[in-house]
Amino acid sequence: MNSNITLQEKECKVTIHKGELVSFFYKNEEYIHQKGNKGWSKSDDEMFPIIGPTSKNNFKVHTKKGDAIQDQHGFLRELDYALISSNEHEACFIKNYKKNTQVKNSKFPKKSSEPFLNWPFDFTFQKNVSLLNNRLTIEFIITTEKKMPFMLGYHPAFLLSNSGKEIFLANDKTYNLTEVYKAGSNAFPILNCNQIILQNIDKKNLEITTKGFNNFMLWTEVDNMVCIEPITQYTSYTDQKFSEENMKLSKGIHKFSVDIKVIE
Repeated sequence: MNSNITLQEKECKVTIHKGELVSFFYKNEEYIHQKGNKGWSKSDDEMFPIIGPTSKNNFKVHTKKGDAIQDQHGFLRELDYALISSNEHEACFIKNYKKNTQVKNSKFPKKSSEPFLNWPFDFTFQKNVSLLNNRLTIEFIITTEKKMPFMLGYHPAFLLSNSGKEIFLANDKTYNLTEVYKAGSNAFPILNCNQIILQNIDKKNLEITTKGFNNFMLWTEVDNMVCIEPITQYTSYTDQKFSEENMKLSKGIHKFSVDIKVIE
């Protein structure tokens, strides 16, 4: 899967590269952080089956099937998407994992002591990207055996004006980039929340609405981008050990979605 996939409708154009959302144009304005610019080397990513820095737990996650080795934000990022189908308005991708398969860790050795990662459960992780009525929807469908422990986070990066003046509206409160900077690598939590409005400085505002996540965290270290991340669980400010006792247990199939819309 080497070529880009383009979705287009009315005044919107979306580009996806190997399952990664790399562009969302609306009326000739870009809203997604561009790879290669300062801030982050990607445009979007998924955090699964763990959210947070597992180094504090010696990279181990306890499950009823034994301890698994997981790096920060899990290991789904190390698996490649396969394209299921695509047309002008939708593209569907999938990742399949067979339990206990050893997966090479790209963070080793510079950022991790663990050369390989593993998980003691089978799963499929489907990502559907669709464009309808100028609304971009990213849907995740996770299929596992019942009672598999997991967390899920989506990690899209949005292009900012480089002024540091953008603000965020959520839960009837206003947040700014200074608060996000202060949170550092922990990321800034906005909990019990299903919608954030990003008030842009140099273009129209964005409305990000989710189903199934119920929380967000915000992260950036620069003025030109911010990650607005829907998450099922916030772990950075706790001393909890990574264990199925602190995770969601699968019912077999779960669906989550993120809607991104430009506000006129």
